[in-house]
Amino acid sequence: MKADWRAIFGPALTTAVALIAFYVDRRVVVPRSHIAELLGERLRPWLQRPPRRVLDLCTGSGCLAILSARAFPRAQVDATDISPAALVVARRNILKHHLGGRIRLLRSDLFAALEGEHYDVILTNPPYVSAPAMRRLPPEYRYEPHVALAAGRDGLDFVSRILAAAPAHLNCGGFLVCEVGANRQATENKYSGVELLWPKDEVFMLQGSRTAGASRRRPTRDPAQR
Repeated sequence: MKADWRAIFGPALTTAVALIAFYVDRRVVVPRSHIAELLGERLRPWLQRPPRRVLDLCTGSGCLAILSARAFPRAQVDATDISPAALVVARRNILKHHLGGRIRLLRSDLFAALEGEHYDVILTNPPYVSAPAMRRLPPEYRYEPHVALAAGRDGLDFVSRILAAAPAHLNCGGFLVCEVGANRQATENKYSGVELLWPKDEVFMLQGSRTAGASRRRPTRDPAQR
């Protein structure tokens, strides 16, 4: 399968509808992340300042890294993936959008290659399909990499690792934005002691604090919906 995937990301970049084209093939999943809907205007009210450093963890085709660079024009973006094949596709898309000077591609098993790096925003659309759900996936998903979908018995294998490691890489006041698909209840049950925000049912946010006594105040709902 080779195609230019064209997706409509309404408020993702501006208040106007934007049509963004990405190249995809069997080395990556088709871009369909709910995080795209939060980028730009809907994410800004949560941020204390315009982000200067953004990380797209598990970048796949590079679509979220590219949308982040467009939404935050002063930010430098790191985009990582464990798959060398996926990084080849991501590089093709980054060059297609003329963002090679602002997006750095790195091969990394989650945060393994990012020691000492800190970010204002960490975006991640990791594998989150549970073992039972993997068995029920429609046939078209067989054209996408298994490694980019499967996430263990409860679908939280990667989410658990990300939640454990992300706080050490977030600047004070920064946010982790993580997609979990249909696993909101499972995530809330497993991490009942962690203060998570849910701007969408499929996406949670976690605020970082690397400074003792830093403010932990958070909005209780999406400011865009007030």
